[in-house]
Amino acid sequence: MTVWIETELCNGCMSCVKECPYGAIEIQEGRAKILDRCTSCGLCVLVCKQGAVHSDVVPREIPDFSDRKGIWVVAEQRGGELMRVSLELLGKAAELAEQLEEDVCALVLGWKTSGFAEELMRYGASKVYAADHRLLEHYRSDAYTKVVCELIENYRPNIVLIGATMLGRDLAPRISRRVRAGLTADCTELSIDEKEKILLQTRPAFGGNVMATIANRYSRPQMATVRPGVMKPGAPG
Repeated sequence: MTVWIETELCNGCMSCVKECPYGAIEIQEGRAKILDRCTSCGLCVLVCKQGAVHSDVVPREIPDFSDRKGIWVVAEQRGGELMRVSLELLGKAAELAEQLEEDVCALVLGWKTSGFAEELMRYGASKVYAADHRLLEHYRSDAYTKVVCELIENYRPNIVLIGATMLGRDLAPRISRRVRAGLTADCTELSIDEKEKILLQTRPAFGGNVMATIANRYSRPQMATVRPGVMKPGAPG
């Protein structure tokens, strides 16, 4: 896979240089030149108004996700109490759902969980899935993963949010692997792209020196773990 410049058409406008996230394009003698560090991501092809940048990379087709609806929050509970991060995620999920015109659903696993439904709905969930069984009283990786994945496959949510707690950091990658979905870990901000209507997930990168915003266009559900304490719970209804 290669990217090349048709020099006769290039006017040295610098648009491709500015767009390249890898610093793989330079202007030499008034024309763009592709360097060896090019990854063939194709962004330069998209921004070149002169039609001077070409690529033999076949564009990846975005699947039809019209059957994916709903923003899910995997609510974490310990010792009969909901973790605050679950309420924080419900508050953010409500904001995202308003932009997408989708429902907010909470998923809680454990033993004798029926009492959590009312509180979760007070904080923004329009629907609660409660997996209630003695075997789920304490966190077990295999059991929790199996239950959550079966619910995802049956009800097909668009977005799944999980707190970046010890439990969430163990559970989320297991789920994403099993349902073949991307996962962005330790997010500090979530938003919706106004044009594409996809989840934008922002997290620290390179030791916290920069903030990276990640989008998942090619698989569903869109999954993210979110650091506790960075978002505010919604006002209880």
